[in-house]
Amino acid sequence: MTPKAVFWDMDGTLVDSEPLHEAALIAAMRNVGLTPPDDLHERVLGVAAWPVYEMMRDEFALQLPFDEWIVHKYEHYLPLVEGLKPRPGAIEVFNELRALGVQQAVVSNSDRMIVDANLHMVGLTYPGMKTISRNDVREGKPHAEPFLRAAYLAEVDPAHAVAVDDSWPGAMAGLAAGMKTIFWPEKPMEGPPGAVVINSAAELRAQLGL
Repeated sequence: MTPKAVFWDMDGTLVDSEPLHEAALIAAMRNVGLTPPDDLHERVLGVAAWPVYEMMRDEFALQLPFDEWIVHKYEHYLPLVEGLKPRPGAIEVFNELRALGVQQAVVSNSDRMIVDANLHMVGLTYPGMKTISRNDVREGKPHAEPFLRAAYLAEVDPAHAVAVDDSWPGAMAGLAAGMKTIFWPEKPMEGPPGAVVINSAAELRAQLGL
């Protein structure tokens, strides 16, 4: 049965932007004389900008204040957006749900300027579209607030909504919000307890009753 609302993570779920974020972060670190660790990808996947900055500051002795650091990182990221691609099958499902009248929103831990740049690049913009960025909430994922904000804007009971995310922090946020949570990682892995784990757009369609 198709749910009343579906709330989508952006980076890694709707768009294949995680490699771009990682490349930008590595370039920004090296530009200020820091050496990226081998497990950088696993440590920053789905994590908002401020906790990543705290890691850079506390573990790698980054000297820049946050405002300077994030501008520096985005200067590396934004030129890469021209090469951004949608995640195979995801936007097709989004558009099919939209045609059926299902309420939807994009719920991201990224900054507003990154959300807007990414969605514009893959053509996923239309009047009245609901998007929640890290700028729009007090607490980012894994807290429930971003997904609860989406439910509020869509005027839907969280219990009647589905959250779709590719990261553990995002899936934990969906679960904390009381939503059916679909964990669609970039590569097969176990998900948080309570999440529905899938590995393809076909499985996603089945879970959404399409």
